[in-house]
Amino acid sequence: MIRFGTNPIAWANDDDRSIGAHIPTERILDEAGRQIGFDGIENGHRWPQDDPEALRALLAGHGLAFVSGWYSTNLLLRSVEEEISAVQGHLAKLKHNGCRVLIVCECSNTVHGSPDIPVNARPRLTLPEMQSFGAKVEALAAYLASEGVTLVYHHHMGTVVESPEDIDAFMAATGPHAHLLFDAGHCAFGGGDPQAVLARHLGRVAHFHAKNIRRPVCDRVRREGMSFLQAVRAGAFTVPGDQEGAVDFAPLLHLLAQKGYDGWIVIEAEQDPRLRNPLLYQTLGLATLKRLAQETGLI
Repeated sequence: MIRFGTNPIAWANDDDRSIGAHIPTERILDEAGRQIGFDGIENGHRWPQDDPEALRALLAGHGLAFVSGWYSTNLLLRSVEEEISAVQGHLAKLKHNGCRVLIVCECSNTVHGSPDIPVNARPRLTLPEMQSFGAKVEALAAYLASEGVTLVYHHHMGTVVESPEDIDAFMAATGPHAHLLFDAGHCAFGGGDPQAVLARHLGRVAHFHAKNIRRPVCDRVRREGMSFLQAVRAGAFTVPGDQEGAVDFAPLLHLLAQKGYDGWIVIEAEQDPRLRNPLLYQTLGLATLKRLAQETGLI
């Protein structure tokens, strides 16, 4: 069953907490749940982090399920066994809330959270390094599968898996337990054709982020050597349905329908809420996705 979710970074950013700091937590939950009508929401720094039941109760009070949450791996620096030990608290939170996937991204050397480092200066892995890294991710994924949770890897700007070539190499270095979180916006910003990349890896996509981009802003970020957080503030990202957006979501949802995809479709589109009202943009995004999902036979 397809369910539609959102991410609180549309209201209050996790990497730069000054973005959206003026928005009360109650407003985020009320808008996402009662006013817009999302089925669930991903993790954010405003939610209870160490009490899985308090998290469940908070979201349920607004008609929202807990979708899943980002987990930063450090597998380039530590062993699989150390990572398994480190993930226990996060895993317990997901299992208590009935989550099917655990979102991971390697953050031992990422630049996406650095305000002054250009996103162009991201780390890169050689093919042998990617193969070694992939083997570690796969081992972690096998452990998580034994716990009833699917690892979904989030390719992301400013990290070791950003470009379409990175995604291809990572997917070749993992499997069958490691799956992909396909993010349309990060794929396009990273130089990929979202439709082509999704088609190549459709069989292992287990989570979908419906992020859109403003192409002129992304081009400026590359040209001027801006950081990821500067890109966010400049408006690099937006939602499905925005006329300024460069990603066509119809063929992406058509591919998901062909696959028989039955997971979450999440609008993860961070913007500066002082410039772009989250209630308006998230409403537009959800309405667009539901319309396209009906037209493509996804729902």
